[in-house]
Amino acid sequence: MPPPSPDTPALQPIPAHIVTLDDHERHARSQLDNNAWAYFSGGAADEITLRANRSAWDALPLWPRVLRPLAGGHTRVQLLGRTLAHPVLLAPVAFQRMAHGDGELATAYAAAALGAGLVLSTQATLPLETIAQAILNDAGRGPLWFQLYLQHDRGFTRALVERAEAAGYEALVLTVDAPSSGARDRERRAGFHLPPGITAVNLAQLPPAPRVALQPGQSALFDALLHQAPTWDDVAWLQSITRLPVLLKGVLHPADARQAAGLQVAGLVVSNHGGRTLDTAPATATALPRIVQAVEGRLPVLVDGGIRRGTDVLKAMALGASAVLVGRPVVWGLANAGAAGVAHVLRLLRDELEIAMALTGCATLADASPALLDAGR
Repeated sequence: MPPPSPDTPALQPIPAHIVTLDDHERHARSQLDNNAWAYFSGGAADEITLRANRSAWDALPLWPRVLRPLAGGHTRVQLLGRTLAHPVLLAPVAFQRMAHGDGELATAYAAAALGAGLVLSTQATLPLETIAQAILNDAGRGPLWFQLYLQHDRGFTRALVERAEAAGYEALVLTVDAPSSGARDRERRAGFHLPPGITAVNLAQLPPAPRVALQPGQSALFDALLHQAPTWDDVAWLQSITRLPVLLKGVLHPADARQAAGLQVAGLVVSNHGGRTLDTAPATATALPRIVQAVEGRLPVLVDGGIRRGTDVLKAMALGASAVLVGRPVVWGLANAGAAGVAHVLRLLRDELEIAMALTGCATLADASPALLDAGR
């Protein structure tokens, strides 16, 4: 597959029948082959957590208040010293050129056009510098962050961080919930493989991991791979080598949230990796209020997983989130219409959020308190 042009991607029409994020998902199934569909849509094992992420938001009722003054309301929020037009960011998703030839470049242009924050994956299919150069000078863009997996070679990790700093990224988002991949049955059934020309280009110079000679009875996971798994000491090391704020993505347990706060990380992302790692882990809507309570306002808490409606965004804010991230819907929009499809996904969420705010009596997101979800409060 040839690389995309660095010019602004050509706009594609949105099919007329697509009016929701679920519509985007259904249409994307016809645009993606079985290999890509298994990768982007599948979860771990029996996909219990994948389904729970969605159902947990549905199970939360909104208790509307009426006759409140709403004129002049807005969706603006504060996050890491910046004012965002709205609290929706794009989660890091790997290998986006499997969904559309323009890949992460189209996603970046759409995010900038809609004022949404962008978190670029370590496993992007385009150089991190290309993405930054495309949107850094857009005055209306949201935050530009780089998602990081700590690699087995610290020198390479340091160089990758330095590249992100030099390119203009404004924060690092360290994924901490995947010391190994989950048991992704759907991918295995599909025989998942990266198509020709699709690679994690930012990892191209990574030296091979040291070979471990296993003895009889030893585990390839515990006695080899997990020797390279990051620990809390590695978080402290990362903070020591960068001037960028470091957020941790993949925190579900309150005890881990308190430990992270003690290290003075810049923020947390409540995430179960989209249900792709540990199946039967709690839904993020379930974990979110526990994490918010654990950190006691010491740092911002973001959340991803299963967000498909503006009402979900409002519920997340009522539970104490500072912002939300969306992943799979971005891929569906990308597959359906490139940059225009991603922009459409973001526009739908923004419009639905404003409608939900108006219908619950919230002029601003500061009005979205836990009382919005519990009439007894």
